[in-house]
Amino acid sequence: MDIADKAEGIIRVSLAEDLGSEGDITTRAVCRPGDVGKGQLVCGEPCTLAGQPVADRVFALAGPGASYRQLVQDGDSAAAGQVIGEVEGPLVAVLSGERTALNFLCHLSGIATLTARLVAMAAPHGVKIMDTRKTTPGLRVLEKYAVSAGGGTNHRVGLYDGVIIKDNHIAAAGGIPVAVRRARNALGDELPLEVEASTLAEVRQAVDSGADIIMLDNMSPGQVEKAVAIIGGRAKVEVSGGMNPDNIGSYLGSGIDFISLGFITHSAPPVDISLRLVE
Repeated sequence: MDIADKAEGIIRVSLAEDLGSEGDITTRAVCRPGDVGKGQLVCGEPCTLAGQPVADRVFALAGPGASYRQLVQDGDSAAAGQVIGEVEGPLVAVLSGERTALNFLCHLSGIATLTARLVAMAAPHGVKIMDTRKTTPGLRVLEKYAVSAGGGTNHRVGLYDGVIIKDNHIAAAGGIPVAVRRARNALGDELPLEVEASTLAEVRQAVDSGADIIMLDNMSPGQVEKAVAIIGGRAKVEVSGGMNPDNIGSYLGSGIDFISLGFITHSAPPVDISLRLVE
């Protein structure tokens, strides 16, 4: 199943949000019945592209007879002024789908572009850039897809496919050792077991309890270096909490394995992409 199939529900909802029950009243009033045309989607700035199959599906659903041709594939770079796609068909379908298609392309390409920049920064240090569950409600599958298009690594998709023992789990269980033991007893080695630690004492408890991954939460670069020394290669190390493009460079040389940041999904600036009709 490709990304457009996975996201068709939200695509339909987004189109319905724009068209309402009356449809595109402006285009119907201005354009004559049967008018057809061709539009080019143009990048206004350099970017890493994401969302092409989604745009394709938008135009297919916006009205019968519209077809979209992808000229640049997701994950590839596009230059300012480059035509990334062409849509042809009845103008009522082309113009009715325009804004929805662009909303997806601009947002997802923004995520992919920022992700690609951070991945390039982290790669020389052997550090992977990961996303989080801090996504726009309803858009998680698309936003995590965009992270992948930018070369990033998806963390767990939801609560159902990864084990992360966080502060409230630790409080509920009465401590890290108890929480880890219960998770091991319930799940065995089916999935890697990750534990969040916000102090060096918690780091020692997590590594001594047999955590596979230790998430260092809101620690300074100096604290991270001390935590990495305590862990001593007995677990993978993830840094999280407050990470953003301006500060991750301070953590890259500390011997960590992953940086996870919600910033790449909830705060990535959209890319400038527009549609223009051509002869």
